[in-house]
Amino acid sequence: MIERYTLPEMGNLWTETYKLKTWLQVEIAVCEAQAELGYIPAEAVEEIKAKANFDPQRVLEIEAEVRHDMIAFLTNVNEYVGDAGRYIHLGLTSSDVLDTALALQLVASVNVLLERLEDLIQAIRYQAQQHRNTVMIGRSHGIHAEPITFGFKLAGWLAEVLRHRDRLVRLRQDIAVGKISGAVGTYANIEPHVEALACQKLGLQPDNASTQVVSRDIHADFVQTLALVAASIERFAVEIRNLQRTDVLEVEEYFSKGQKGSSAMPHKRNPIRSERLTGMARIIRGHAVAAIENVALWHERDISHSSVERVIFPDACILTHFMLVEITDLVKHLLVYPENMARNMNVYGGVVFSQRVLLTLVEKGISREEAYAIVQSCAHQAWNKPDGNFHDLIAKDSRVTQVLSPEEIEACFAPQHHLKHLEQVYQRLSI
Repeated sequence: MIERYTLPEMGNLWTETYKLKTWLQVEIAVCEAQAELGYIPAEAVEEIKAKANFDPQRVLEIEAEVRHDMIAFLTNVNEYVGDAGRYIHLGLTSSDVLDTALALQLVASVNVLLERLEDLIQAIRYQAQQHRNTVMIGRSHGIHAEPITFGFKLAGWLAEVLRHRDRLVRLRQDIAVGKISGAVGTYANIEPHVEALACQKLGLQPDNASTQVVSRDIHADFVQTLALVAASIERFAVEIRNLQRTDVLEVEEYFSKGQKGSSAMPHKRNPIRSERLTGMARIIRGHAVAAIENVALWHERDISHSSVERVIFPDACILTHFMLVEITDLVKHLLVYPENMARNMNVYGGVVFSQRVLLTLVEKGISREEAYAIVQSCAHQAWNKPDGNFHDLIAKDSRVTQVLSPEEIEACFAPQHHLKHLEQVYQRLSI
């Protein structure tokens, strides 16, 4: 399913060919650095750059025999380069290349995710602008609370996604770490100057203190950040699912021409995209757990993390990318039903305006305890009754009419009171 939906821009970053390209990129950067520092002949580096290549299928053939991916890769590269190939991988250990190249893949992935996140930001901002005054009921514990607007609900989504943009920008810098420090990170067979220069060429920073590998807390942070992005997308998707329920039906996923909702029930219009996003978020959270468990390696390094990362990095990046594309399209084409929002808000005669009645009575000098008892009594008489009408009960209650005029009672049921400060929120978010 992922192959069907994933745009090539992310999927291409996690192919075997792209991975080997980053390996070669690191090897050449190290050769260039060593040549500039006078450790290897400059003409050998030029020959390496001119001839170096690889064949992914040939690498697999060699690996089947030697059972070591880096040796297989280097063997294949040297088949192209010839004698100058003896300067490739000079003083390095496999993880120098693997971890540094992985940083390049992760940085490239973050760049793509930031582009897609920007698309989502614009989609949410547009819908929030369109519905800044579309009044609906706010809910707490799933129960009607007080009026809000749909634009205000989306403002909360926008603020959350903007925080994710900041997190990804920070993550792009934190993950851009390479290491060219040798077998246990002591630089015994390669100079720190080579690492610094090679990393500079690759747009990376040298790890402050690597062992044989870059410590996996950095990578755990990467996957946890993606899991947090996925969690927010899940929050939006769950909200859409709840608002699409038949008894609510305030918003709905776009239902395309020819689409079918059920093999048995022709009337069905199911929130399948939101449900899919909810499920995918669970997978990425699971990957975050695996990434955290990768932090504890034996001594200076083992390879227990390697098999895990071959799954979780491409999977988390591709899934997060897909989720961003999917939720953006969903938000752009979301069907919004203001009439249903108004109907739901005014159920039981506007019982959701109970706090406004309570506070108005208190302002008129009635004790809070007495005012609460009056309002709660009327509210509970109206609640869940086919003909329940909180407004009429309040308007006829002598304890209320003794202190409130008909105009004051009506003012308690005006939703505009609840929306008067929302403009400040919209301004903060440029809505």
